[in-house]
Amino acid sequence: MPFGAASEKPSSTIKSMHPGMATPAGTAHFASRFPDAEAQGFYRSACGWRVSSLGLGSYLGDLTEETDVGYYGSILDAVTGGINVLDTAINYRHQRSEMVIGSALRKLFREEIVTRGQVVVCSKAGYLTPGAVPEGMVPPDEVVRGIHCMHPAFLADQIHRSRENLGLETIDIHYLHNPETQLSDLGETAFLDRMRRAFEALEQCRERRWIQFYGTATWDGYRRREDAQPGLQLERLVDLARQVAGDHHGFRVIQVPFNLAMTEAFTLANQGSASEKRSVLQVAAVLGITVVASASILQSRLSHQLPVNLSVGLPEESTNAQRALQFARSAPGITTALVGMSNRTHVAENLGLTKFAPLPEPAFRQLF
Repeated sequence: MPFGAASEKPSSTIKSMHPGMATPAGTAHFASRFPDAEAQGFYRSACGWRVSSLGLGSYLGDLTEETDVGYYGSILDAVTGGINVLDTAINYRHQRSEMVIGSALRKLFREEIVTRGQVVVCSKAGYLTPGAVPEGMVPPDEVVRGIHCMHPAFLADQIHRSRENLGLETIDIHYLHNPETQLSDLGETAFLDRMRRAFEALEQCRERRWIQFYGTATWDGYRRREDAQPGLQLERLVDLARQVAGDHHGFRVIQVPFNLAMTEAFTLANQGSASEKRSVLQVAAVLGITVVASASILQSRLSHQLPVNLSVGLPEESTNAQRALQFARSAPGITTALVGMSNRTHVAENLGLTKFAPLPEPAFRQLF
């Protein structure tokens, strides 16, 4: 049935939610269905799962049915072609991105193309989204710059709305969306207090099986230089989660921009004490935190005019988008590189990487 028919159109009124969550066995089975891609290192281990090294993002696009249709077809093609990481947020396209992912998942489950346990679905909360702001729930002093909130009641409300939009009982990874927005305004002490309360709320959502794991999806929080405004310290946040919930806390994933133009996660030593500075990728590896790359082709800006001699282990006829994605997913410590896909032609192009192995670490380092 084509997207847009009455039974397929995204709707915030849909209340039925598909049970289950991504599982180690389910994701391993998904990867085994693509043995050639698996042999080329297209899948990695993270949080006990087997996940694709490319993930479908859903940030950009107009608030139109045409864009919905594009995403819908792209999601079907991506999952059918071997991608099992889907990333969204409640504020992406004013909830429409979550809803269209929900519509596509219903079709995939109904037609038994995949099971719930085979796909990893991620969302985010933090920004106030038109049509999704709970009236009277959030104290005004908990909202920063009129756009951002991490109040526990607000987060619980947003997660519940996202579950309904996606049609899923459990979201596999739920991120605090750009929490550094509040760090800049509050200062470290007040910020960490809000992060503690947010982590407590997220742990309660885990107990209710609304989410499986959580983390931080950031823009510049882990990329800030010390001579600029203060940034996020990953080790401090992990310690905070451990204080809240012990060693079995759910803070397991971070999302950072990483691409040919934004390499700070790999090159910038801004984490740790003055006597021992390391990059966020190095710290994440020590702490066992999964790192997902966002903006892997910098919102399509890296899909053209790349250096012709950029050697990333792909044939000469490869496209600029493929080379940019190969760079991002080859970085030591990056598990999955996200790329927005609302065009089925672009999905086919990106899936071309299933035929090629990521760069070995020595070859990647030589690029620098």
